[in-house]
Amino acid sequence: MLYTLNENQKLIRDAVKDFAEIHIRPNVSEWDENQHFPKDLFKKLGDLGLMGMLVPEDYGGAGLGYAEYVTAIIELSKVDPSIGLSMAAHNSLCTNHITLFGTQQQKSKYLPNLASGQWLGAWALTEPGTGSDAANMQTTAVKKGDKWILNGSKTFITHGKSGDVIVVIARTADIDSRSNATAFILERNTPGLQSGKKENKLGMRASETTELHFEDCEIDDSQRLGETGDGFKQALKILDGGRISIASLSVGTALGAYESALAYAKERKQFGKPISQFQGIAFKLAEMYTEIQAAILLTYNAARRKDEGHTDPLSSSTAKYYASEIAVKIAGEAVQILGGYGFIKDFPVEKFYRDAKLCTIGEGTSEIQKIVISREILK
Repeated sequence: MLYTLNENQKLIRDAVKDFAEIHIRPNVSEWDENQHFPKDLFKKLGDLGLMGMLVPEDYGGAGLGYAEYVTAIIELSKVDPSIGLSMAAHNSLCTNHITLFGTQQQKSKYLPNLASGQWLGAWALTEPGTGSDAANMQTTAVKKGDKWILNGSKTFITHGKSGDVIVVIARTADIDSRSNATAFILERNTPGLQSGKKENKLGMRASETTELHFEDCEIDDSQRLGETGDGFKQALKILDGGRISIASLSVGTALGAYESALAYAKERKQFGKPISQFQGIAFKLAEMYTEIQAAILLTYNAARRKDEGHTDPLSSSTAKYYASEIAVKIAGEAVQILGGYGFIKDFPVEKFYRDAKLCTIGEGTSEIQKIVISREILK
């Protein structure tokens, strides 16, 4: 790998690799086939320190940076991108939102259990009619005394059924008003909060995705995150880090597919020699390797910028855009290298092929990333 891991990252990589081989790899096919979400697994990840990687030690977290966090997601996703996705959603969306914008009381109440993996986090922004156009959300929160009443629906919510703590962004002013959204922390047992349909997905099937519904859902003002009207500003900052998560997920997915194809190409023989010795296959592998190395460098660069305290949409969007697109390409090439075997579920590249596509959609589509990138470079 062209990017050199430091000693701390190497320790994390090795620990996660061992964990994944024991607790994840034997179950990948079953979880995928049955669309089973292994919630108990995340308590074990919490014991390993992976569920609060970005949470300060004062609140029970690991107190690590994005470089270490990226390393963990990549290693998990090489084995099962679904688990990498869920670990990322918990860390960078829900838990990180509370870490960055919560009061001391909110942090003390929620972060220790989230960081330990005793509680699972969810984050709710997307709605059936508003994806990238989040400012036009229809879920509303109306202030009544010291309470807020939430009504509406969210869709494509990771851990929408199993999440114990949910950060919800709701509209608190007219659609055409500026600063018209506010973030709230909801607990699973909040009256009026219900989970809807669990989505039957193409890939990432072991990561739970459901609808959420709010019907006269009453919460105390103490559950508000930050100032009223700051929800969308907060969400943009959270998504800036979230895009580094998806870039990492993409790199891990690409590496998993590439390593499977590489091993197969060395073993599979045609015309008396391994197919890796044929130029058509060798050149494919060379391109795959090069593109992955470029994605790794972009992703760790975005992580470095984040760890230095910069809000840098250009680096995070560039990493997310490039890494996600090459993940799809490399997974496709891996299937091609395996030929007929790449098309059946007995070999892992078929799953990587299905999983990879989400990376170009989640946390802002590739088209949205190009909007962000072009705006930044044309300033």
